[in-house]
Order: sequence, then structure tokens, then C-alpha cells
Amino acid sequence: MPQFDPSSFASQLFWLLVMFVALYWIVSRIAVPRIGEVLEQRARVIQDDLDRATQLKAETDAAVAAYDKAMADARAQAYEHMKVIQADMKAVADKRTADVAATVAQQIADAEARIAQAKQSALDSLKTISADTARDVVGKLAGLSPDAGSVDAAVAAALKDAR
Repeated sequence: MPQFDPSSFASQLFWLLVMFVALYWIVSRIAVPRIGEVLEQRARVIQDDLDRATQLKAETDAAVAAYDKAMADARAQAYEHMKVIQADMKAVADKRTADVAATVAQQIADAEARIAQAKQSALDSLKTISADTARDVVGKLAGLSPDAGSVDAAVAAALKDAR
């Protein structure tokens, strides 16, 4: 193998040094700056993305806070509307209850008056029935025919004692 021949080491070392310097110069002047630019560009893009994400997060947080505030305000407003509606409904219910109570009280008073009238009518007819029955009983038992005035007075006296 010719590369291991000691007589050609000097020329090989010379070309090694020339090629190393040439490659070093190409890499340091062309490749490394381009790689550096690409890395810097990527770093800028990443930093811009991070800044944009931070800005969007701040906007999102502000939007969420505004939404939460709007929801809280809407809930408070709905609660106030419900309180007003409940108060109105309670007033209507109280008025209707009072109207129904008044109607029922009037109906009870009318019914009590009809009951008192029926009771009085029954008592009046009881006097008549009692007088007729007493006249018939005296007539059958004693064989007498009492006059209507004395029988009516006796029945009236007996009913006064019974009350």
C-alpha cells in the first residue's frame, strides 16, 4: 500500500495540512455561519411563537374573566328577576286567597242564614205538627175535641220549656 510508504509521508502530510486548512476555512466561513443563521432563525421563530402564545393566553384569560363576569352578572340579574316575579306571584296569590276567603266567608254566612231559616221553619212546622198530633191524641184517648187555641198555647209552653 502506497500510503504506508515512509518516503511519501512528507507529501501526504503536506496535502493533509492543505486539505485540513481548506476544509476548515470552508466550514468556518460558509457552513458554520449558515448553521448559525438557521439556529438563530429557529430561535427567533420559537421565541416569537412563545411570545404569541403568551399574548394569546393573556387574551384568553381576559376573555374567560369577562365571560365569568358576564355569567355572574346574568345570574345576579336572573336572581333579581326571579325575586320580583316571586313577589308579584305572592301578591297575586295573596289577593286571590283573600278573594276566595271573602267568597267562602260570604257563602258560609249565606249557608248559616239558610240553616237558621230552615231551623226556624222546622220549628214553626214542628209547632203545627205537635198541635195537630196533640189534638188527635187527646181526641182518641180522651174522646174530647179540644179547641185549637188551648192546644196551641199548651204546645208553645212545652216548646219554651224544652229550649
